[in-house]
Amino acid sequence: MRMEDLHIVHFLGIGGIGMSALARWFQHAGKQVSGYDLTPSELTISLEKDGIAISYEDTTSAIPAEVIDNKEHTLIIYTPAIPKDHKQYNYLIDLDYTVFKRSQVLGLITQSHPSIAVAGTHGKTTTSSMVAHLLKQAGHPVNAFVGGMMTNYGANLIIGDQGAWAVVEADEYDRSFLQLSPDVAIVTAIDADHLDIYGDHSAMKNSFNAFIDKLPEDGQLFVHENVAGSLDLPERITTTTYGLEHGDIRAVNLTTGDGLFKFDVEGNVKVEGLELSLPGYHNVENALAAIGVLGHLGYSSEAIQAGLAAYRGVKRRFEYIIKDQDIVFIDDYAHHPTEIALLIKSVRALYPDKKVTTIFQPHLYSRTRDFLDGFGEELSKSDEVVLLDIYPAREQPIEGIDSALLLDRISLTDKRLLSKSELVDWVGTSDSDVLLTVGAGDIDRLVQPIAQRLKERRRHVEG
Repeated sequence: MRMEDLHIVHFLGIGGIGMSALARWFQHAGKQVSGYDLTPSELTISLEKDGIAISYEDTTSAIPAEVIDNKEHTLIIYTPAIPKDHKQYNYLIDLDYTVFKRSQVLGLITQSHPSIAVAGTHGKTTTSSMVAHLLKQAGHPVNAFVGGMMTNYGANLIIGDQGAWAVVEADEYDRSFLQLSPDVAIVTAIDADHLDIYGDHSAMKNSFNAFIDKLPEDGQLFVHENVAGSLDLPERITTTTYGLEHGDIRAVNLTTGDGLFKFDVEGNVKVEGLELSLPGYHNVENALAAIGVLGHLGYSSEAIQAGLAAYRGVKRRFEYIIKDQDIVFIDDYAHHPTEIALLIKSVRALYPDKKVTTIFQPHLYSRTRDFLDGFGEELSKSDEVVLLDIYPAREQPIEGIDSALLLDRISLTDKRLLSKSELVDWVGTSDSDVLLTVGAGDIDRLVQPIAQRLKERRRHVEG
């Protein structure tokens, strides 16, 4: 299907963070956009306000008449989270509509634009948002599809002109990133994950090797120093490592203070006096990857320095909700033991003498089962842990796998399992100095009620 022949785009799962970005992209391109999602959310409400029709009923009668009447000029885009018995999906498949996965559409975009693809089991969203932001700040036109809401832009999408670079997240789930055709690639991490798809870590590594092999003869790869030795790196491409210790691009003179990470960069790229307002040693490493891309494209140290100083992060990535002397409240998307380890390490560095309470909502029964001991070990590095029930997402329950099982793996005495309805009231009685809400499910819907309860608690103490 040629873009000029395409008039209508209908999304199945339009409320997803990546799907909603594509919906806005096609709307900006002048296409008629509609969609389905399971329940209303901030994203779907925002799309509806901008004129995109969305239904929340999985019935064929809810498919817009324009889609039914214009099959030859309609593209259906779906997310893998859509169940196989979905009525709209199967109806449109049976009628032989053009039906693409989201990743296939991103693949088409990377074929028609010079592109930068950011892969890795952790850090994709932050790193891709950094790359896009630095390019835009430097005056380089960019199209960016990011898996989170960029604070600088209040959006998960940046739209440039036809000659713009495309910055995309390269999602390893369901091997989606093998649809992409990048000119520049970043690999941040390859920790075992998505074992429900891959079966074992070795198969996942093979998929990352296949992704890297998508780079052209003159392609450029940036890979974390701890990852490079675990991958088959083709000699035909240029590979640059980055990290805090031995990378070709590395951070030196790293200090923390006043909520900032300050550092210089040496190696293949040299920049002094950098300031990053997004805390976390891992985010310094993410910045190194983005800085590497800017250096590769020929931008000056002054442009990199100014761009990074202006970077404000992504929602739910070490996002400060409250930052006072009495209480710090941080919300984070971490949903893998490695991510939790990095989060708590960074919090400890910033608040070494404070009581840290982690409220964690496990994501997926299979991930909880596969990394049970890892979750227990990393969560135990908090002073106090509260667990919510497992968020199932696309999965059916697995017998014997629940949050109570994980609670047993946590070595703290100060731990508890609460329902979402109990949590907000409990927060009002907590004596925590630093409170973390952590997880990739719907725990974010509790953030504002928790923040309100913390403010009420403070008023009560002051009164």
